[in-house]
Amino acid sequence: MENAEIIEKINTFLAEEFEIDADKMLPDANLKETLDLDSLDYIDLVVVIESNFPFKVKPEDFVGIETFQDFYNYVISNSKVKELA
Repeated sequence: MENAEIIEKINTFLAEEFEIDADKMLPDANLKETLDLDSLDYIDLVVVIESNFPFKVKPEDFVGIETFQDFYNYVISNSKVKELA
């Protein structure tokens, strides 16, 4: 899967799950603030990631994720690792 396809898939499920307009999901926008995430929302986010991509998410993986671009990079890199395995 190409990076652009992964980003499009991410934006689609985030828009549906968190009821937000896709035009607010800019690469440099803050993920937590834009999606208005609380601790329970992070659990929903993990479930949605794991149901759409072939890898398991660890809570500590979110430590360095601040922007949508950080999140895209995280999902892309973990998806590519699984594809190569």
